[in-house]
Amino acid sequence: MDKEQLQQIYTQEEYYWGREPNELAKRVSAFIPEGGRQGKKLLDLGAGEGRDSVFLAKLGFDVLAMDFSSAGLAKARRLAEEAKVSIRTLEGDLNDWVPDAEADVVYSIGTLQYLHPENRSRQFRHWQDRTAAGGLHVLFAFTRHPDVETAPDWGKNEYLYEPQELENYYPHWVTLASESVIFDCSSSGIPHRHAASILIAKKPT
Repeated sequence: MDKEQLQQIYTQEEYYWGREPNELAKRVSAFIPEGGRQGKKLLDLGAGEGRDSVFLAKLGFDVLAMDFSSAGLAKARRLAEEAKVSIRTLEGDLNDWVPDAEADVVYSIGTLQYLHPENRSRQFRHWQDRTAAGGLHVLFAFTRHPDVETAPDWGKNEYLYEPQELENYYPHWVTLASESVIFDCSSSGIPHRHAASILIAKKPT
């Protein structure tokens, strides 16, 4: 979906992606026990309307929600206020944004396709450099698959990843989970399928 479409969608009152967290956000807690979350800095790249950012803040993380959409971030702040948790928000573009402080967790789902292929190596390296020793990257990226057609609402500024491409950016990190999935989706009201890679990796101490 094009960024312009998302910005328009996010101006609507309804939460397009819902208010409940994605299953990937729930998995973060399996790698960081409850006693180790309080005050840990978590960066949500492409936070959208904030459903995962708010959930992760509820777990005790100090969350910075970054997204290109001011409308999405406004809804994220509202959702956080309703949930009585605090998150920080920042408008930015994955293609050139570099954190100005170290994070303990970098999380991203449904957004990495907006990172242009020619910028990926540089940006992943920046995000890795700004991650604390022993920190986690929890990432989801849409991938190319011979049995899965391009989604009907795929935008002109979205770029699929190759299989195993995410893993190739983390040769010196410890892989905690590496998965390939195919799932059904009905975004924009059109049933279709996606192929994706999930990577959970730990920076060496």
